[in-house]
Amino acid sequence: MNAWNHTNESNFILMGLTDSKEIQLVLSVLFLFIYMATVLGNIGMMLIIRLEVQLHTPMYFFLTHLSFLDLIYSTVITPKTLENLLTSRKSISFMDCFIQLYFFALFAVTECFILSSMAYDRYVAICNPLHYPVIMSTRRCHALITVSYVIGAMDSISTISPINTLNFCSSKVIHHFFCDAFPILALSCSDTYDAEVNIFILAGLTLLVSLLIIFFSYVSILSTILKINSSSGKHKAFSTCASHLLGVTVSYGTMIFTYLKPSKSYSLGKDQVASVFYTIVIPMLNPLIYSLRNKEVKSAALRLVKKKEGSQEFT
Repeated sequence: MNAWNHTNESNFILMGLTDSKEIQLVLSVLFLFIYMATVLGNIGMMLIIRLEVQLHTPMYFFLTHLSFLDLIYSTVITPKTLENLLTSRKSISFMDCFIQLYFFALFAVTECFILSSMAYDRYVAICNPLHYPVIMSTRRCHALITVSYVIGAMDSISTISPINTLNFCSSKVIHHFFCDAFPILALSCSDTYDAEVNIFILAGLTLLVSLLIIFFSYVSILSTILKINSSSGKHKAFSTCASHLLGVTVSYGTMIFTYLKPSKSYSLGKDQVASVFYTIVIPMLNPLIYSLRNKEVKSAALRLVKKKEGSQEFT
C-alpha cells in the first residue's frame, strides 16, 4: 500500500468513544450484550429460514443474506471496539485499519442493494402476483444478490484507492472508535479534496440508486394497495411491507446523516453516536424487526421449538 511508505509508524491509535474508565466499562458491557444479541439473532434467523421449508421463498432468501451481512458487518467493528474499551491497547495496524475500512464499506453498500432487492421483490409480489414465480425465479434472485456483492466490492475499492495515495505524517491518532473514512482523512497532510469528493459521489450514488429503486417500488405498491376494495386485503398488503420499510428507514437515516454532508461539518460527538447506531445497534435490530413483525417467521420459530420438544420427549 502506497500510504504505508509515508507513515512514520505502522500503527494507528483509535481514541474510542470516551476517556472515562467508568463509562468505558458501562459501554463494554452494553456493546458485549448487543453483540451477543446480534450474533444469536442473525444466526437464529438464518437457521429458521434454512430449516423451515415454508420460508424457502425469494423474500426470505434476501433476508438470509441480510442477516449474514449484519452478522459479519457487526463482527468487523464490534470485537475491536470491545478490545479498545476493555484494555489499554488502543492501537490498530495500518494494514488492519484499511482492511476494516474496506469490509465496512463492502458490507454497508451491499446491504443497501439487498434492501432495494427486497423492495423489488415486494413490488412484484403485490403488483404482479400471477407472474411472481416466473419473475422472481431462483436464477434472478441469485443474480440480484451477486450484483449487490459486486457493486459493494467495487464501491469499497473505489473508496479506499484515493485514500491509499495520500501521505500520512506525524499524527496517527484516529478520533473515532473504528477506521472510518473521514477520521482517516483528517490525519493526512496531503490535499484530501479529491478523496472527499470521491467518497461523497460514491455514497451519494449508492444511496440515490438504491433509494430510487425502493421509492418507485413502494409508489407502485401503494398505488396497487389503494385499488384493493377490502380493508383486510389492504391491511395484509401493508403488513408484508411494514418490516422492510422500518428497516430501510432506520438504516438509511443514519447513513445519510453521516456521509452525505461536507467533511467540515463533521462533529465528533454526533457522528460517533450515529456510527454506533449503524455499526453496532442496527445489526441487532434487523432480526428483531423482521421477526417480531412477521407472523410467518414467528410461526416457523414456534414450529421448530415444538419439533425439538417433541423429539426430546421420545429420547
